[in-house]
Amino acid sequence: MAEEYLSDDERAEALREWWRDNWRWIVGGVVLGLALLFGWYYWQSSQLKRAEQAAQLYSEVQIALAAKDVSKAESAAKTLSSDFGRAAYAQQAQLLLAKNYVDAGDFAKAEPLLRAVTEHSKDKELADIAQLRLARLLVQQAKYDEAVKLLEPLTAGGFGAQAREIRGDALVAKGDAEGARAEYAAALANVDATIDRELVELKLQDVGGAKAAQPQTDESKPDESKPDAEPVAAPKQAD
Repeated sequence: MAEEYLSDDERAEALREWWRDNWRWIVGGVVLGLALLFGWYYWQSSQLKRAEQAAQLYSEVQIALAAKDVSKAESAAKTLSSDFGRAAYAQQAQLLLAKNYVDAGDFAKAEPLLRAVTEHSKDKELADIAQLRLARLLVQQAKYDEAVKLLEPLTAGGFGAQAREIRGDALVAKGDAEGARAEYAAALANVDATIDRELVELKLQDVGGAKAAQPQTDESKPDESKPDAEPVAAPKQAD
């Protein structure tokens, strides 16, 4: 190559020329890289700080409700919603307040909080839980058709059995025994569901359904490799 025949002075001059032509790009790239790195660390730090602030406000809601200071809990929850509306802590605080209102019989205050979590939470599981609680509240307010319709999307998901049970309760309340039987039976068909099976079976029987058969586990299944009973020896004949 031609560079092999250059003298040391010529190589130094070529390097200086290359630097004059490219130093702006090199320095600019270094500055940009440092700026991006600094910006990332700043964003991480600000996100951590916001999470800590949201957690602190959520803790204030819990403490205030435990102390029966609803006004203080409402104030902390309002700040959470306005400043950290997308954070899970904000929706969890709304669920806590809604439960407090329901326990106090103030359904008018509980319903909009549950609807807000159902419609706006980015946490699917949290939204589903709010939807189940909202449906129960609608049943308590005799809004049976709305409760049944609200839970339709959940019947095929992980909360399917719970949704079916609540839909059954709504149908019983409106006098639809046949529809309720179908919902309770569907709830019991899910053997992995986290429901009170005995209670749902009682509900099913109350609307004329038969008690569901208990699913057999490996331990409860008979061992077909063993005889049902020990063989009985034939009686000896007298000599």
